[in-house]
Amino acid sequence: MKKNSLKILFTGGGSGGHVIPVIAIVRELRRINAGKNLELYYFGPKDDFGEIFLSQEDIKIKNILAGKLRRNTDWKSFLNNFIDIFFKIPLGIIQSFFMVLFLFPDLIFSKGGYGSLPVVIAGRMLFRPIFIHESDVSPGTANRFASKFAKETMVSFVQTEYFSLEKMIVVGNPIRKEILEGSKKEAEEMFKLNYDRPVLLILGGSQGAQRINDKILELLPTLLDSFEIILQCGENNYQQVKAEAKITIERFGTLESAFHLYPFLKEQEIRQAYAAADLIVSRAGSGSIFEIAANGKPSVLVPLPLPESAQNHQVKNAYAYGETKACLVMEENNFTVRFFLEKLRYLFSNPSELDKMRKAAKEFSRPESARIISQRILNYLSKK
Repeated sequence: MKKNSLKILFTGGGSGGHVIPVIAIVRELRRINAGKNLELYYFGPKDDFGEIFLSQEDIKIKNILAGKLRRNTDWKSFLNNFIDIFFKIPLGIIQSFFMVLFLFPDLIFSKGGYGSLPVVIAGRMLFRPIFIHESDVSPGTANRFASKFAKETMVSFVQTEYFSLEKMIVVGNPIRKEILEGSKKEAEEMFKLNYDRPVLLILGGSQGAQRINDKILELLPTLLDSFEIILQCGENNYQQVKAEAKITIERFGTLESAFHLYPFLKEQEIRQAYAAADLIVSRAGSGSIFEIAANGKPSVLVPLPLPESAQNHQVKNAYAYGETKACLVMEENNFTVRFFLEKLRYLFSNPSELDKMRKAAKEFSRPESARIISQRILNYLSKK
């Protein structure tokens, strides 16, 4: 390519699951392409959470209109679907067409999600090369559509549905290299850990998970007798969880210094939390699974159920990862206080089982995914 700079346009649905992998890829693009000019953009629906992360990476952000299809059958969902199908989606496509036309990127990279659809359609109309990446075992509608004309279709799981084997390139889910750089010593200082008992790291996803929080609060006195706990409870849940935990700790006289509560773990915090953890309890988003695996940590996955998890993707992700024996899967209806406690006691009374899980996690992990994707993008562009 003779041009002095490369214009790469990213797009996605707007959730943390779409944004964090983009950041991982952007960092690798800059490492590989050091000293050369990269112009990086992200078009997607308005999302304050995602925009904070993207703006920190010097990515130019533009918002577009986007609509989505709801699978519920109530009248409110029907009305919202009508508005989205006949107004938001067409307007978003028109808006994206002119934005893509004026930008005229060298390549469009889609992470999927409803917010990517207008940009992908506009890119197709303007004959822009499109790469897609699918994080989940069960692809969403946007990536299923985009795969029909994408130059490359990259996936996280070997078991990914819908796409033909000939078209899939299995690369794993892009993770930030920096989250592998934590240390137990730095974690001890950051979280004021005692390390006199195993450390449980409990993650509810980028916005937390109230039902997981409720189970942990119910078990808190018993858990604190045997474990130190780092709990990411979610920004919206923080004050409530903090108040309930304080009452519980005071009532039962348990060790308050063993409970470390955070609304959200920033990058410099999550990497230290991963380093400290002896076991992780998490939802089953692809990003969480691949970060846990790359850190070689045993885990208990509690996938988000239908209808909150589109295409039941978290359950499918969890069981695909569970086939490796790196984790235990507890569907939410089985995530009872008694069952969860029994599993914890079994694992920590059988250290060899935890060792097997650590080894399986490392064998499954693909920590170089972001670098591989970035290299494929740059190789394609160098041939144009």
